[in-house]
Amino acid sequence: MDKDRLSKQMQFIKEIDKAKEVYRQTVLMDASRRENDAEHSWHIAIMAMLLGEYVDDKDMDFCRVIKMVLVHDLVEIYAGDTFCYDEKAGLDKSEREIRSARKLFGMLPEDQCDEFMELWREFEERSTPEARFGAALDRLQPLYHNYMTKGYTWREHDVDYSKVIERNKYIKDSSEVLWEYAQRMIDDSVEKGYLKHEGK
Repeated sequence: MDKDRLSKQMQFIKEIDKAKEVYRQTVLMDASRRENDAEHSWHIAIMAMLLGEYVDDKDMDFCRVIKMVLVHDLVEIYAGDTFCYDEKAGLDKSEREIRSARKLFGMLPEDQCDEFMELWREFEERSTPEARFGAALDRLQPLYHNYMTKGYTWREHDVDYSKVIERNKYIKDSSEVLWEYAQRMIDDSVEKGYLKHEGK
């Protein structure tokens, strides 16, 4: 047994416990509090298992999707959560997250560091069907939360219809079915007054 390898892995496991302390803008569906990164990643990993039947590309490696969605937000342990509709905070998001990824994944043995960096980059670049599905779920989950909480985060941050469409349009790159479902939620949110829309 390689004791140094195991020690690095256990130290990394300890460090990623901090993801439970990174709170997002999305609130739980009962609107009682904000969700944390660990809860978000778990939620979309389960969604990947459940909703995989709706992807357009049927030759997908779903195990890789689950790995990506579990890894992709770990960088926020050091970089912090960047609210997707905060344009100013988004300006240096990529730089902050790259530094964080190198620091965090660099704690691992070299082969696992390389694997985690590759998974994270693939997700960020949406360069494969697996990454595009993971990114679609990463958008669908907070959209669904907003729908179920009567637009809680949208109303809090004065987010309008055009921004929600722009943010979520990438869902269709992976699944027409899920994009149609998302559009119905968005349109219904406008009708119910959860989401403001110019001219409506």
